[in-house]
Amino acid sequence: MRRENHAEQAQIIIRSRLCSPSFIFSILSDSPDSNYSKLKYIVSSSVTEACNNSVLLLGPRGCGKNAVLELVLEDILKEHPDMISVIKLSGLLHCDDSCALKEIARQLCIEHQLLFSKMASSDDNTQFLVSMLRECGFAHKTIIFVLNEFDLFAQGKQRLLYSLLDAMQSVTSQAVVIGVSCRLDADQLLEKRVRSRFSHRKLLFLHLSRDDLHRLLEHILLLPTDGSLPHDYVAAFNTKLLHILADENFHGIIDVLSYPYSTVSELSRFLFSTVCRMDLNPGILSLENFKAALTSVQRQPKMEGLKDCSILELYVLVCMKRLEVKELESCNFNSIMEEYKSIHDTFQTSDYYARNVCLRAFEHLLQRGLISFEDNRGHLQSSEFRPVKLLISWHELQQGLKSHLSCPVLLHKLMDRGN
Repeated sequence: MRRENHAEQAQIIIRSRLCSPSFIFSILSDSPDSNYSKLKYIVSSSVTEACNNSVLLLGPRGCGKNAVLELVLEDILKEHPDMISVIKLSGLLHCDDSCALKEIARQLCIEHQLLFSKMASSDDNTQFLVSMLRECGFAHKTIIFVLNEFDLFAQGKQRLLYSLLDAMQSVTSQAVVIGVSCRLDADQLLEKRVRSRFSHRKLLFLHLSRDDLHRLLEHILLLPTDGSLPHDYVAAFNTKLLHILADENFHGIIDVLSYPYSTVSELSRFLFSTVCRMDLNPGILSLENFKAALTSVQRQPKMEGLKDCSILELYVLVCMKRLEVKELESCNFNSIMEEYKSIHDTFQTSDYYARNVCLRAFEHLLQRGLISFEDNRGHLQSSEFRPVKLLISWHELQQGLKSHLSCPVLLHKLMDRGN
């Protein structure tokens, strides 16, 4: 078999891993303190001990809440195939209580091969839910309710949450309610009558630490030594990869990718792009593959907008970033002009323009979408006094200044001092 064929097979192996969330998160689930282990214990204890439970999975988007949940459900279904029914709702689709109850009834009817009535009222569906919980409890079968975008269910009268949690107070019921939300205060949105019936279990999901990120990279990219690929090729591939992972230049790439944080999906997209760029002739990943992939996955629209900015517009952006670092309560055109004047007085720069010229540059940045007003409540107020916010990160602004052909050296120094 030619080396090119070995490389193609290696690409297939790594790509298949990147397309499998269960494989990606399996390396992060081996610890007893992991969220996977904690969630699996809560769900499995409900199944084996015939008890009711409720838990919230909280964390920013992209940190793996749903992936870990799916991994747990997959394992539980394998261990107890005839003892579980899974009902999934989304707050984006079923935030209306009547709609949610109808969807629960529909999924329960499909799961248990019953006839579903589209004409059933909300009270009928509620009574059907209570009856199904009781019957499943008698049959020692657990119903797992997964509520994605849980915070949206906590709006309004919260009838669905109350009906679910109240029905679970019965000794005959056997159910688990799992709420998934990106709002860390989701439990505080619950009404008193709902909160009193909730178990207050919460699992917090955070973005990957540097150690977890390194483990994940090795888990995804290292080729298996017991597979069909030749041992010499696998050894050479893995040795080169470990050398890259220990390289300071690679650490710089990861720092750029994860600023201010990186989700697992973004990391997967980056690695997929890297593998696609691998040269099939040597058949081994190189540092240049990672650099090229970083350029392709980085957010470009703002960077392109910065390239066409005038020098004065760059000064306005840098002034806003410096004010942001100073943590001022609000920033408007007047405070930007004060910072701009302060820079001129300190460094005696020749790039100093009249106020009306600066105002035109300020309005031009608004049109470009690089800055925006904080709200629309002051639309009748002059733009000079309305609070504004910066829509680009520190890293994007710094990279934009570096790529700008006419950017003054002073702005680079101001960025370094202001960060």
